[in-house]
Amino acid sequence: MAFRIHTFAALAVMTATVPQFVAAGTYSLPAGCEAYVTVQSRQCNVTHHFTCANDPEGHQRRVDLDNQAMLYLSMIDYETQWVQSYSPQFDEYERLLPGANDPASFTELLETGFDSYDFRLENSNQGILRFVGSDRLTGRTVTIDGVDLLETDYEAQFITEAGEVSSFSGTEYIHPEWRIFISGTRTWVTDDTENTYDGSPVEFHFPGDPGFLSDTAKFDCGGVVSKTQR
Repeated sequence: MAFRIHTFAALAVMTATVPQFVAAGTYSLPAGCEAYVTVQSRQCNVTHHFTCANDPEGHQRRVDLDNQAMLYLSMIDYETQWVQSYSPQFDEYERLLPGANDPASFTELLETGFDSYDFRLENSNQGILRFVGSDRLTGRTVTIDGVDLLETDYEAQFITEAGEVSSFSGTEYIHPEWRIFISGTRTWVTDDTENTYDGSPVEFHFPGDPGFLSDTAKFDCGGVVSKTQR
């Protein structure tokens, strides 16, 4: 999987083209961009997946919202590598660094049922983070709101420059044609503290559907704080 280099200035350009609220209930994408699905998930999260004409071939973007504001904006490449992202909650930018020990590969996961990865991210608040882990197809196809998804298990670690480790494991879903991961359940351990999170999808909305490009999350919004996801 090839790495495309972006500076934090380039990330700032991406955030300048973030979708905007244009009318009650509707989110507007930047000029030249087109969404193909809206996902309403648990834990007060709605995600719009979209592509932009000026992005490199195979790249796509995603924006996550709760019922009040934007939470997360990211770009991935054809192999679902995290090219760049921005979290306004923390005013935090990330970009993928070149020279991965083991680049992530969506193609390998589909073809073999397993993919390992070992790459580094540059985080504007935390410095260099190493991300090591693997995804594995479970063999199960799960149908949610009429959409067939392949279930995956994953195990991963974030390692800081100081050697601090956060461990993650759980279940996600992939859509082979869309070439995206969709959140499921997550358990993470930091400093001997274990937390759990279930951001599984509940509804899918497509162009022409009433809920397509909704600006408001629907499920589990009673005081839940959504967390940055893959």
